[in-house]
Amino acid sequence: MRSQKPSVLGKESRMATWRNWAGNQKAHPQSIESPRDVGELAAVVAEASSRGQKVKAVGSGHSFTSAAATDGRMIRLENLSGISHVNRANNQVTVGAGTRLSELNTLLHAEGLALANLGDIAYQTVAGAISTSTHGTGKALTGLAGQVVAMTLVNGQGQIVECSESVNPDILDVGRVSVGALGVISEYTLQAVPSFRLRALEQPMRLDDVLENAHELSAEHDHFEFFWIPHTKWALTKRNNRTDDELQPLPKVKGWIEKTFMENYAFGAVCRVGRARPSLIPRLATALPSSGSREYVDQSFKIFASPRIVRFYEMEHALPVEAVAPALQEIRAMIERKGYLLNFPVEVRFTKGDDVPLSTAYGRDSAYIAVHVYKGMECEPFFRDVEDILRTYDARPHWGKMHYRDAEELSKLYPRWDEFIALRNQLDPQRTFSNAYSDTVFGK
Repeated sequence: MRSQKPSVLGKESRMATWRNWAGNQKAHPQSIESPRDVGELAAVVAEASSRGQKVKAVGSGHSFTSAAATDGRMIRLENLSGISHVNRANNQVTVGAGTRLSELNTLLHAEGLALANLGDIAYQTVAGAISTSTHGTGKALTGLAGQVVAMTLVNGQGQIVECSESVNPDILDVGRVSVGALGVISEYTLQAVPSFRLRALEQPMRLDDVLENAHELSAEHDHFEFFWIPHTKWALTKRNNRTDDELQPLPKVKGWIEKTFMENYAFGAVCRVGRARPSLIPRLATALPSSGSREYVDQSFKIFASPRIVRFYEMEHALPVEAVAPALQEIRAMIERKGYLLNFPVEVRFTKGDDVPLSTAYGRDSAYIAVHVYKGMECEPFFRDVEDILRTYDARPHWGKMHYRDAEELSKLYPRWDEFIALRNQLDPQRTFSNAYSDTVFGK
């Protein structure tokens, strides 16, 4: 259920139900509050802390976990949005944490800037995307958290904490990916780059050929990813490379048909048929790679992100690059052996390793395997079977997507785990920002 329009005071009474985008998570918050500035945000947290109430910030609801769910006070950050400062000397921009990436992309482009890398969903808020280690794809590029050079947060006592390379650098270092467990972020300073264009080439390939050449393909292109269509031998590959060529976007009507209609409305119709008659899914899957190849040039942010109308459940893990081919072959064999009927592609992407302690790419170049199930269809048995395979490859689950790990297991996957827990104890000793999800993944 949508929240009501915020009142003049930025506070709403209890709403019936909050649901995330996928509809698999819900909560009944005590109140929903939309502070108008960081001062009001700090006051809300301070009051809640003094009363022993829980606080969780929520963005666009694109996380598939219950990371933002609360029966306490839910905070929306839509009033803390937009670009407040541009440092043209070093291409750094200060942006409100509640800014949607789609809005940020447009604002940056107007300034002649862009983010070097983006995920494939542009409706997330900046804070939600960064805090859950959203990564995008690119052989020489880190995820969004690797682009953070400063941030401001409100800790569990309602204190405003500035973090940069010169002020509280330890908090900046450890806290860039926090899953909302350290405080509420009010703004970030991000390292941007001059705006750029990408030449996009999308074409089907046999999956075996993709896996055999995955290392070379990811090394040869600035951005390479592919989508394997279960029940087929085919994968749709996407190669994006920087270019100075003139814009050659998809024609407006053709682009709408191929990107919006075919990838959303038509695909959604196929998914609905498969949900109603699962036995038809293998036959329906054969139509998905048949769209052929297409090549075009456009601004980077228009190519990175695509509209997502069809709703689904998703699980994604990061694993060492060299493990992606054997892991996906195991998943493929498991699907065939157990007879799972899947009407969503399996997505594979690649990024550079980074130094963010709770980033899924910490300390290693990474490949990401994401599996999806159409909304309304059972996903847990399939997701658990996939996760069991990926465990053997030291895979790390995406913080904002479904998984079945707990603190005991997760702590072994992150070399600097204890530093994060120590920082959590420092910034939120009363666990003002805790909920069932944080208790599971970080402990109480």
